[in-house]
Amino acid sequence: MSKHLTILTGASRGMGLAMAEQLLDAGHDLLCMSRHHNDALGQHAARAGQRCEQWPVDLANAEAAALRLEAWLANVSSRDIATVTLINNAGMLPRLVPLSALSAAEIAQAMRIDLEAPMLLASAFLRATHDWASQRKVLNISSGLGRRPMASQAPYCASKAGMDHFSRCVALEEALRPNGAKISSLAPGVIDTDMQVHLRSSDASQFPDAGNFVGMKEKGMLVSPQDAAARVLAYLARLDFGANPVSDIRD
Repeated sequence: MSKHLTILTGASRGMGLAMAEQLLDAGHDLLCMSRHHNDALGQHAARAGQRCEQWPVDLANAEAAALRLEAWLANVSSRDIATVTLINNAGMLPRLVPLSALSAAEIAQAMRIDLEAPMLLASAFLRATHDWASQRKVLNISSGLGRRPMASQAPYCASKAGMDHFSRCVALEEALRPNGAKISSLAPGVIDTDMQVHLRSSDASQFPDAGNFVGMKEKGMLVSPQDAAARVLAYLARLDFGANPVSDIRD
């Protein structure tokens, strides 16, 4: 077995795009699920000589995406696949305002994309690959905000905390199975992406921590998407995530 297959959400920009490019350069075939198709990523795959299938999907409708993934995996020949990996990277921030100022629709959308989608995709992935001989991994991209509270970010903090804890639970389940999948929820650090721009440009009267994010940018504390992707993929390359399925990357 020599092939490596990675399923990656949120691959069209930011750290997700950087991970996709680096995975292609490392010889992985990719299935990417993002809101938009990225033509440059397809061209990168062609240059690398790797397969890169891109599905434009709205992860607010994660049930449809999970059903499609399970059916797709059922038609993949696992004979030559050494590793198969799901990276739940996609995420969104709702408006940076107190919970009482968010509509029910805004809260529901954030929770669907940030928590429901990773759970449904992980479930479909594990079910579809349970009898594969390949090494199986699920990497959930979490955040330090899943481990500490912040005002005006209740849905995001709650969803990332939920991601951490469902990772712990599934890690226990998979440890009981023959060739159980390795599960980890990883906080990759503070990355210089569009999400950070959104945090810095928010209304400080509604989001009290806006100044802290401005300060991190001014002090050069943000990691580039490329460097963050390299760190995440180095962590992923380990055969075993270790005893604790919830981790973070520190300098």
